[in-house]
Amino acid sequence: MTRIHLPPPLAEGLELALPEPAFRHLVQVLRQRPGDDFVAFDGCGGEYPATLVEVDRRQATARLAAHDPVDRESPLDLRLAQCVSKGERMDYTLQKAVELGVTRVTPLISERSVVRLDAERWNRKLDHWLGVMISACEQSGRTRIPALDPAVPLATWLAAGLDGDGVVLDPLAASGLAGLQTPAGPLTVLAGPEGGLSEREIRAARDAGFAGLRLGPRVLRTETAAVALLAALQGRWGDWR
Repeated sequence: MTRIHLPPPLAEGLELALPEPAFRHLVQVLRQRPGDDFVAFDGCGGEYPATLVEVDRRQATARLAAHDPVDRESPLDLRLAQCVSKGERMDYTLQKAVELGVTRVTPLISERSVVRLDAERWNRKLDHWLGVMISACEQSGRTRIPALDPAVPLATWLAAGLDGDGVVLDPLAASGLAGLQTPAGPLTVLAGPEGGLSEREIRAARDAGFAGLRLGPRVLRTETAAVALLAALQGRWGDWR
């Protein structure tokens, strides 16, 4: 069943005109017609069986049935602090991180980040990333949209303090997954950009409370590293067991 994110709040019995992206996907791409069903969710928990009741050339109306309180969220509060990478690499990381259950994403600008934008272009980039994350929620069955923070310099973010536990990906770290303790609360994964984090940035992260973590003997690409760790964490303590 096709899943579509609709702006909150949704409610049983509500009839609403579909936003343009939902109209385009359901009507123009999937060729759905009145009487066809889909699943709607607003990212606040649960979902609603929905039916198209009216379709014309420019808009469509849907009716929502009873709320289904289904919960497919991970028991782990995993957060990703990802230094911004270029283009599709960042999109891939965000898409897979959402599929793997992250609850918050913080894009960071580090010493070796190659993406440098002005404020207006950062805003457009954030809108694009949010769209990638929502699409990943639609596909994966998630019922809550992870939080997406504005992009900030790594040093500024570290100075704000760590909420819960944190690990920084460091290919020279002494400890691997076996050295991690079961997280009692939020666990933040800090991953570098294409060129990795500098030694100074890794030291700053450790000073801020992050534990260094090595993912085996091979150096993983920026779009692979955090995704691989998130999968391992779900396998060890999350809902993959």
